Amino acid sequence: MSDRAVDQELVERVQAGDKRAFDLLVLKYQRKVQRLVSRFVRDSGEVDDVVQEAFIKAYRALPTFRGDAAFYTWIYRIAINCAKNYLASPARRIVPNSDLMSDDDDTESFERNDGLHDVATPDAEYASKQIAEAVNRAMAALPDDLRTAVTLREIEGLSYEEIAEAMDCPIGTVRSRIFRAREAIATELRPMLGTREDRRW
Repeated sequence: MSDRAVDQELVERVQAGDKRAFDLLVLKYQRKVQRLVSRFVRDSGEVDDVVQEAFIKAYRALPTFRGDAAFYTWIYRIAINCAKNYLASPARRIVPNSDLMSDDDDTESFERNDGLHDVATPDAEYASKQIAEAVNRAMAALPDDLRTAVTLREIEGLSYEEIAEAMDCPIGTVRSRIFRAREAIATELRPMLGTREDRRW
């Protein structure tokens, strides 16, 4: 049974009144949704609140979920919207720097997902950490739509079609956003890697 079919079966169980089936969906996707939301919301405490809000909204909307899209692209879309609403909220509190997620947390998640930490020597480890920090800086500076698209592609591993579903936009727009995001990241990395202007990496 495919992953999507398993999710759909769980959704149908929730729709039939089995609340424990929703707990299984939360367990399956909570970490991925947290990682996605943390690309928008920098305060770790607020990330959890936004993620919780996304799952609550999903639970309430599940009776109308028909399975036209995969559950995970649907929950990603809800999470992206919740994060954007949080950022746009005038009531959003300003947090001191000490409450923000540390760069180490962000770097660690990028290294884990991109295999930059696979080399053994201290110099190589330091270099890969510097590269990961540069990538994270470049990603943090991207507009929301570019950052979302490249995160879903490079970190979550979604296809262009799945990203188009999650972001509710045409596939051509997804391709353009990912291209522009990669170019911005390459611009940040070129001085460190010594690559020419006509090469990305």
